[in-house]
Amino acid sequence: MRAAPHSPAATVGRALPQAVVALVLVLLLLVIVRLPWMGDLGMHAATIERLRHSLLHPGNPLVDADTPSPYYSPWMLVLGTVARISGLSVFVVLRIGALVGLGLLVTGVWRYVRTLSAHRAAPPLALLCLLFLWGPALFDWSGFLGLNSLALTVSYPSVFALGLSFHLWAWLSGAVRRGAGWGVWLGLGVLWAVILLVHQFTGVVASLGALATVLAVRPVRGVLLRLGAGLVLGVLVLWAWPYYDFFSLFSSGAELEAIHRPLYERLAGRFGLVLIGVVALALRWRRDRWDPLVLFFVLGAVVFAAGGGGGHYSWGRVLPAALIPAQLAAALEVFTGGRRAFRTGWACLLGAALAVGAWAQVGTVGYVVGKGVLPSAVAAKYRAPWVGYRWITPWVKYGDVVMARTFPARQIPAYGAYTVAPGYPDVFLPDVGRREAAVREYFATGTSGGVRQGIVRTYGVRWVVDSGSAAPGAGLRVVAHGPGGQVLYRVP
Repeated sequence: MRAAPHSPAATVGRALPQAVVALVLVLLLLVIVRLPWMGDLGMHAATIERLRHSLLHPGNPLVDADTPSPYYSPWMLVLGTVARISGLSVFVVLRIGALVGLGLLVTGVWRYVRTLSAHRAAPPLALLCLLFLWGPALFDWSGFLGLNSLALTVSYPSVFALGLSFHLWAWLSGAVRRGAGWGVWLGLGVLWAVILLVHQFTGVVASLGALATVLAVRPVRGVLLRLGAGLVLGVLVLWAWPYYDFFSLFSSGAELEAIHRPLYERLAGRFGLVLIGVVALALRWRRDRWDPLVLFFVLGAVVFAAGGGGGHYSWGRVLPAALIPAQLAAALEVFTGGRRAFRTGWACLLGAALAVGAWAQVGTVGYVVGKGVLPSAVAAKYRAPWVGYRWITPWVKYGDVVMARTFPARQIPAYGAYTVAPGYPDVFLPDVGRREAAVREYFATGTSGGVRQGIVRTYGVRWVVDSGSAAPGAGLRVVAHGPGGQVLYRVP
């Protein structure tokens, strides 16, 4: 017998996922207040900083060069406009963006899951699976929805794009089933293009999910015509975007392969718990050969495997296209499985897996309360955020060029300065190799003072940031000391 709709067991089954999701959202809201710095936060802060000063011609976000950048997306243009009009600091604007992105993500998951299940507890349980059903080894990367990863990237454009992606799939699912009018399909085409412009890798995931949604319904000819019109409009939006050439990104994969190779390493430790979702997908496939989550998973898995087999490691960024449908399937099997005993057993198995995944990411709490007050077992899983370079801002002004190695070069532009070489790969900067070589030569032990002075003149360097243990050349004047033995030098 099924549990009565209002029985205590049914009530607890609905309330427990909702209560846990509420606690997680409170944690993420507190994380946004702290805004821990790690990864690409400096790149996004620098992008907003350039747009704040020039919405039409911002130039390269990291170095003093007049080049386009794929980081100048519609979403960053909105945030740059907010910063310019309001006068708020870049990091306050990033917090605003994080709130919007998190809101879009939660509502998008809710809407999409409602197209797959009518059960009230399905959306919150699906959210928990997206956050915790990963693996016993911690994994952080933009575009991946583990709790710790989301805490560190919540202000990134990738979270905003993922939120839009779930809304796209929900909207598209209704459109293909109900035969929506031309206006809806044109709107879907524009939304698809915006996602691709905001975060290109997430745009690929969104495209595969949309393709799976359409294939699952096998629409009639009239719907296909409207779908084609939406795609054409989306391509036109991509072509017309003035801040960078979207289609030139297809020929820039070689520069990104090395940094994405780790996506193909330690797969069992990072994603092992998702195998429960793969089993759920197999059960869904037995019930429906055209299940949209199954099709979504297959498309994502094939592209991911092709990338690894062909050495195109940047294709690994499509992995969420395999993870998301498996995680959602694991949650939905609690409500769509066969007999009550099976559903109960599945719920217990999933609950244990979620507990393991949550424990692996429990160090996320440290971004809110600080490591010092955490129990030792939890503190061992905490990863300290980066300190940042706000300490140089009393002297280094907007537009100044700073000579710095790769790690500080990933943060310094967030405060308005430029670096000689970008801290991240830049496919639109033609002399990136020469700039990187200049930085290596400047900091090399045997480089002469004359060569250093030539590099300084070439790139208009006014400041040098390096460790105090090895002063980078004679004639520099110490201005300030920062965390970790860092020193700010003034170039005469």
